Amino acid sequence: MQHEAKRLTMRAEQMTKLFIFDADGTLRRTTVPGLPSPRNPGEWKLMPNVKNTLNQMDWNSGELFLGIASNQDGVSLGDLTEEMAYRLLQDMVVEAIGYFPLHTAIEMCTCKLGMNCRRKKPKPGMLLDIMHTFDIPAKQTLFVGDMEWDLEAARRAGVRFMWAKDFFGWPD
Repeated sequence: MQHEAKRLTMRAEQMTKLFIFDADGTLRRTTVPGLPSPRNPGEWKLMPNVKNTLNQMDWNSGELFLGIASNQDGVSLGDLTEEMAYRLLQDMVVEAIGYFPLHTAIEMCTCKLGMNCRRKKPKPGMLLDIMHTFDIPAKQTLFVGDMEWDLEAARRAGVRFMWAKDFFGWPD
């Protein structure tokens, strides 16, 4: 299975300049039972094979760009500040790659559930904003996620989608 994941990842990398990842359930998981995302440092771990896979990619070449698109409902609920949510996402990138790549954009939606926000997945706003930041077209963008709303956001943005389990080679 690991070999198949590596083959799929290499094929995706050849066609892709911009890799956008969901955070929770894709790159990290919370270690606090009952919470969908961490609220503080030390409350999360990387998902399996994330570090190994992302370390194989040349983020310093200037040819690959990294985006994080994450609904952060905990901010609107008052569970954490926007600054802490952003810091936790930055820390996640550094833990996964070993440093914070120059060509990285983190987009969060901190709106309350039920609000009509163009950025909250399944709407495509965060993906479109990241693509605009780097001026990379949809055909060169891949969104990796773990939920149906990630798939729908990718569809609405017109970008390719890959399930996290397939991208990182997790067992079924």
